[in-house]
Amino acid sequence: MRIFHSPHQRLHAPEKELHNGAFVPFAEHPGRVDAILAAVGPTDVPADHGEDPILRVHSRAYVDFLKTAFEDWRAAGRPGDAAGYVWPVVGRRPLKLSRIDARLGQYSYDASTPIGSGTWDATYWSAQAALSGMDAILGGERSAFALCRPPGHHAGADYMGGYCYLNAAAIAAEAAISAGRKRVAILDIDYHHGNGTQDIFLTRGDVFFASIHADPRTDYPFYWGHADETGIGGGEGTNLNLPLPQGTSIAPFEAALDRALGAIARFDADVLVCSFGADTFAGDPISFFELRTEDYGPIARRIAAAGLPTLIVMEGGYAVDALGANVSSFLSGF
Repeated sequence: MRIFHSPHQRLHAPEKELHNGAFVPFAEHPGRVDAILAAVGPTDVPADHGEDPILRVHSRAYVDFLKTAFEDWRAAGRPGDAAGYVWPVVGRRPLKLSRIDARLGQYSYDASTPIGSGTWDATYWSAQAALSGMDAILGGERSAFALCRPPGHHAGADYMGGYCYLNAAAIAAEAAISAGRKRVAILDIDYHHGNGTQDIFLTRGDVFFASIHADPRTDYPFYWGHADETGIGGGEGTNLNLPLPQGTSIAPFEAALDRALGAIARFDADVLVCSFGADTFAGDPISFFELRTEDYGPIARRIAAAGLPTLIVMEGGYAVDALGANVSSFLSGF
């Protein structure tokens, strides 16, 4: 299996995030990449596809904001990383705002997603890793792994959140559609619901989104990921959320996975994108499922048995000491 990753993806290194009422060290740090690389071995440097594939998913105004936010923050005389502190809960609309404080709130939904000096370069190359992985799939390979970092599945068309800035899985799925594939499925098995991916494709009938995640009644992102979210308009019936309670172990997880894979089979997709988060691990510091390292291989074998060309996109996973082993276990299933 080819693995795509750029050294630029280490450049994103904010110092702090706001978590449970306190500023704490940023959990999504470059050490995550180091742990995975140590376990999976050599990688291919992704090709540069430019901004066009990104702009098929994300708005131009949002991309331009990401590119300049840190410099605008520092130009305003602010220390540290750029982070919002006010959000438009109602009446969100495309206003032309000049102050960086306002734009941070306009293009985000939480306080755990700061922008540092290397954030744009890192997230740009994270998207390029996913696009290069999709190139491999469209070229005939059965599976590929995009070692994306920062992750992407919480990022919507014009907002960041949950450590995510550009939605690499969505960008790769859209690239497959643009290349002539008629139907693409996205299977999200991160602990947290991929709200950004859902939002991007919620009205689309050509992309099926299935997500297995912690029940949003108790876990982030709270406002998305409920079972009654099934799609809107032309996308009705192409969105499947399977929320599970804290403490979920392998047996109920696999039962949910079988439901998701059955729905994907009925959708008759040409290509599968798997948003893989290792934060379902029992030792993850910010998550509460009970999967073990040895569970990831069988999970992946179930997905591979669907018989679809599959791009695996890395999402979360914060138990760094075990992260490499967990990712390696999952990849072994393909």
